[in-house]
Amino acid sequence: MSDLPILGAAMPLSVVETNRDWLLEKPRDLELQDFFDAKVLNGDWMPLVERARTLLDGHTGRLGIHGPFWGFTIASQDPDIQAVVRKRLLQGLEVCEALGATQMVAHSPFTTWGHNNYDNQPDSREKLIGHCHDTLREVVARAQDIGVTIVIENIEDVDPADRVTLADSFGSGSVAVSIDTGHAHYAHGSTGAPPVDYYVTIAGNRLEHIHLQDADGYADRHWSLGEGTIRWHAVFAALAKLTSNPRLIIEIKDKTKVQSSAEFLASLGLAQ
Repeated sequence: MSDLPILGAAMPLSVVETNRDWLLEKPRDLELQDFFDAKVLNGDWMPLVERARTLLDGHTGRLGIHGPFWGFTIASQDPDIQAVVRKRLLQGLEVCEALGATQMVAHSPFTTWGHNNYDNQPDSREKLIGHCHDTLREVVARAQDIGVTIVIENIEDVDPADRVTLADSFGSGSVAVSIDTGHAHYAHGSTGAPPVDYYVTIAGNRLEHIHLQDADGYADRHWSLGEGTIRWHAVFAALAKLTSNPRLIIEIKDKTKVQSSAEFLASLGLAQ
């Protein structure tokens, strides 16, 4: 059997149905994309959980969800907004518990504007991390109780070390780092951030999740792998040095190209 890493994917349940054979042929990790919308989380989502259980009967990979993120930051200074964000993330963890999912993606609070102003205002990074703790303290405790890891995904992050510092500040194995390759490539091309493989190297074994998407360094394309300009050999060479076994999740717009994206990386001898 090949010792190359096994690829997984992010998709809603409607797409799981058409990719079920591929998902079950190997222990492929899966990230469900049905549970980040407030209307879903405020409604009766148990039928979706039951459908997932049926579709994933026989699935041997690890299961996670993309947590809620629309319209908020985990670093708000406003206690009322913190309460709403906390509620949404706790709802996401309820879904994880019902599904048996062990990972939930959350979005980074670091911005390009912030990066250029941290050193312009005393203790800016420390204050931002403090606001994150005010919002997430209860969320992280709940994640620990149910065996879920919250992975913090880069969005506008210019410095890959910022999320590592934030994750470490919780002193918990239930908070780790995620990388989105397209977001990192955008930051590299548009804001002077390092290339994607540096994000992997700097995250090191705090990296437990990666969104694989291709892009051009200008925008958040979510193209099929091979359609953009990311240097995949460099990314996978950096990943090969890790022992944290991050979930390798193909996250692209055109879900009909999930399997062809996997085939592209397989053709390069990088994954299976």
